[in-house]
Amino acid sequence: MKAILKKSSAAEPFSFVFSEDEKTILRSENYKEKRNALKGIESVKKNAGNDARYELKESSNGKFFFNLKASNGQVIGTSPLFATDQDRSAAIATLKQAESAEVEDHA
Repeated sequence: MKAILKKSSAAEPFSFVFSEDEKTILRSENYKEKRNALKGIESVKKNAGNDARYELKESSNGKFFFNLKASNGQVIGTSPLFATDQDRSAAIATLKQAESAEVEDHA
């Protein structure tokens, strides 16, 4: 598993994704400062192993996704949409190993 720090030309240019085998499992919001995006990565690593931090959701088109929340209830990241609940569950099981993710800095 990898945590990839990215930079774009947006007003809030920093973001990150957690991925496994080139598939995105979790995407962050955008941050103004690189250090805050790095704190977000650390927060994912800290909270991903805790079942209580996952908010399971269903989109209006019937696809499944989840939010990962910090202990204060703030959303740290959101998953892509999955066709089935089982696919979402598999992604969560993978993300629970985020604590050992290596960080790639592309910012």
